[in-house]
Amino acid sequence: MAEQAVDTGRSVTASGAGRRGAGRTGAPAATAPPPPAFAGRRRELAALRSDIERAGLDTLSGRKGARSRVLLIAGRPGSGRSTLAAELARQLAGDYPDGVLRSCLSTIDGRPVPTASAARDLLTQLGERVPAGADEDELTEALRGALSGRRALLLLDDAAGAEQVEPLLPDAPDCLVLAVSAGPLTGITDVRPCTLGGLDTAAGVEILTRYAGPIRITVDPRTAEQVVQDCGGQPAALVLAGGWLAAHPKSSLSDLLRTLFLLPPGEEETVPVPRPLARTFRLAYESLPPPAARILRLLSLAPAGLVDAHTASALAGCSVEAAESTLRDFAARGLLRPVTSEGALPSEEAAADGPDPMAALPPQYRVPGCLTPLLQAQLRAHERPAEIQLARARMLERTVRQLASCRAMGEPAGSPARERTSGLPRSLRFGSVPEAAAWLRTRRPALLDSARIAVADGELDTLDRRLMAALVRALLAHEAPEAAAPDLYGLHGLVLEVAERRGLPREKAAA
Repeated sequence: MAEQAVDTGRSVTASGAGRRGAGRTGAPAATAPPPPAFAGRRRELAALRSDIERAGLDTLSGRKGARSRVLLIAGRPGSGRSTLAAELARQLAGDYPDGVLRSCLSTIDGRPVPTASAARDLLTQLGERVPAGADEDELTEALRGALSGRRALLLLDDAAGAEQVEPLLPDAPDCLVLAVSAGPLTGITDVRPCTLGGLDTAAGVEILTRYAGPIRITVDPRTAEQVVQDCGGQPAALVLAGGWLAAHPKSSLSDLLRTLFLLPPGEEETVPVPRPLARTFRLAYESLPPPAARILRLLSLAPAGLVDAHTASALAGCSVEAAESTLRDFAARGLLRPVTSEGALPSEEAAADGPDPMAALPPQYRVPGCLTPLLQAQLRAHERPAEIQLARARMLERTVRQLASCRAMGEPAGSPARERTSGLPRSLRFGSVPEAAAWLRTRRPALLDSARIAVADGELDTLDRRLMAALVRALLAHEAPEAAAPDLYGLHGLVLEVAERRGLPREKAAA
């Protein structure tokens, strides 16, 4: 394709001067880039929009289609497929007055999300009441019923195959489904595919320019084009190359090419990701000081791939300030993606309630899914199983304390729960009830995944029971029982699993 697009950031520089906590990790703290901009891929966007208007097989045969149109964006991890889907959904949002519904169908470690969980998530976004304990068939039927007669856009990201997408398809011809997957959706009729390759040279150079600034690109444009070719035009690889340049302001493009060329084969070559991505990841990883490199590989343990300063601090056993500085640097290097405030209140509601509670919360980042296998390989190579277990236990213990503090904010002032949290470090306390509720809302996917991780570990039964109890209390303190019921039902299932494993009849009966 002649015109390409990618999720890119603006020019950043890496400088450790005056950054609090940088000395603790040894990593130069850079200013994280602003929310990424979208550029290019106009040809693919035009083709996808054209496919929406094109007559389907049912229409050509004289019948009105019973199901929604399905568009597929196919590409390998790191190809910019999710970014393109998000941009198309943004452009089309005005055509679908009943909203854009989003669901990721794979976990950060590549496991398929159960269809029941995806359907429940989509129903919640629609504002529909979700019956607790409903099975997969009931939930998918409820989803189809809720979408009947509506005009909505469903973005189903990172689908493993047609078996995940097909049960979620609405029986509503006015809806549109935009699926993202690595391969074809065999078995679903009349799917319109758009297969992504590498970026063209101009788009790749733009990525490098946005991270490294224009000067080095302008004085050596041919080497910049060679960097794009050596990265295979893969957006994720180019972001890491640009991040390396941003962190090394005195290095030239030739230095980047030379360093990439001289990298000997390593363990990352065995990881099932594109080779240019594996090599640029190794370039970025090996340029980090050892303490920062350790934090980075431990982030592969982050629940749902979501991390903030508290998560990183607990995993690595460092201060919150040092973790926050290091996360900013990772984002500037393209190793993390800043998370937008999707859980924030609407502006008019926030204004009515006072200051925006989201402003007081630490920034949240997402570990790119294409980097997770590489980080896990580094974790296995450098951390002993006992160290991994200890890091996970520290993270879950920190989460229990945060949940206790969150729950306490839902209690009256002067209550025993409030008094107990007054002795916690300031970083673990919330300044207001809206702030605690915003934290619970935005961290919800990670909190629920934390409970799953604790139960699946099998060696943390005491800690996982405390975590689930604290999460239940926090949900009930800030939400109506009906709204929290689906998550509470899932947590009770995890409690039952632990009770059966440990032979605890009272807990089993309660669950």
